[in-house]
Amino acid sequence: MAGKKTTPPKTNVGRRRFLQTSAGAAAVLSLASGVHADGDNILRIGLIGCGGRGTGAAANALKADPNVRLTAMGDAFRDRLNGSLAELRRDRMLTPKIDVPRERQFVGFDAYREVIGSGVDVVLLCTPPHFRPAHLDAAVRANKHVFCEKPVAVDAPGVRRVLATCQEAGRRRLSIVSGLCWRYHGGMREAFTRIHDGAVGNIVALQCSYNTGTLWHRNREQDWSDMEWQIRNWLYFTWLSGDFNVEQHVHLLDVCSWLMNEQYPVRAVGMGGRQVRTGAEYGHIYDHFSVVYQYASGAKLFSQCRQQKGCKNDISTHAQGTKGSAHLSERTRGQTIQASTGDWTFDGPENEIYQTEHDELFASIRRGKPVDNGEYMAKSTLLAIMGRMAAYTGQVITWDMALKSREDLTPPRYAWDIPLTVPTVAMPGVTKFA
Repeated sequence: MAGKKTTPPKTNVGRRRFLQTSAGAAAVLSLASGVHADGDNILRIGLIGCGGRGTGAAANALKADPNVRLTAMGDAFRDRLNGSLAELRRDRMLTPKIDVPRERQFVGFDAYREVIGSGVDVVLLCTPPHFRPAHLDAAVRANKHVFCEKPVAVDAPGVRRVLATCQEAGRRRLSIVSGLCWRYHGGMREAFTRIHDGAVGNIVALQCSYNTGTLWHRNREQDWSDMEWQIRNWLYFTWLSGDFNVEQHVHLLDVCSWLMNEQYPVRAVGMGGRQVRTGAEYGHIYDHFSVVYQYASGAKLFSQCRQQKGCKNDISTHAQGTKGSAHLSERTRGQTIQASTGDWTFDGPENEIYQTEHDELFASIRRGKPVDNGEYMAKSTLLAIMGRMAAYTGQVITWDMALKSREDLTPPRYAWDIPLTVPTVAMPGVTKFA
């Protein structure tokens, strides 16, 4: 896989303790070989988070291997779970692989624990990002392979927890595949191999834009509590999504991290605001960001993202090097290099990146050779959070400040009846770094 791998420590007391029991050893060996503990060759899948992305991930997982079954599903809301299951069953090719009786349909804040404990081998984590650190930790502790949607946290404590969890996954030889799907784009993989081999020389500047229209929102119903309204509209609350430059723009920030061979900037300064999407139905997040990151080498990344309708859309990344430039987009033929040593355009076959993620996840489980996307998915998430911090506060934020931040966006408790006010919109120069 492209991207830096997490290297497990040479000594590991936690793993020694885990392997002291024969049951624990058998579980690890079973998962590594792709054979279920009861002796059959079926890999059982559990879906946690049954929205559109979760439903899509489940379909991809079911297509990735001939001997898989979806056997458990969990969501905060019964209607979301029912809708997801109905949508999956509409595909006649998938129906024989779906075995989710009522007793393995779990609803509520603890649904993830019940899915993980239901006998599955692979867990798909597709809830709002706030919940990712806790869900990933629970899955790894239970020795499950994981598909983990992006981003993986909304604050620095969450990132730190994910980094520790991914180290533990490495010790247990578990696969973790990230939903940062452009790492699985065939054209980008070839382009990045050429760039890392020196096609454009040393990179001195990067520019990425994720400028799109607006996204969905759900009008509040009379019987919804504060908690239900916010979770059903999770995009628009920083504690749930991280704001849209974390939830969405993390894709291109990760591309830039990949370009830089997993080097991360030393500081960032930025701006942003809420100019068009100002109604109460949109919570308190921004609708545009502009952040400049600087690396230790002096190279700079100029990052911008916008969610405003009626404007020019642009989803692209550009790198300027000492020998030439590279231009990248999600299109199959959208990868080009212009350099003193010669020009290049990707002309290979198209691949469906969402499917490729799952194909490689399940192939790794069968081979007993884990895929480890853990470190880059966590650090790219922190890169996006760092940009939000810089824009919200109007201050220079260093990588070290972002990583060590004490800001914890977790609510007082998870319950439907607790009052949750909508935070005030962040104001640069007034909002403080924590």
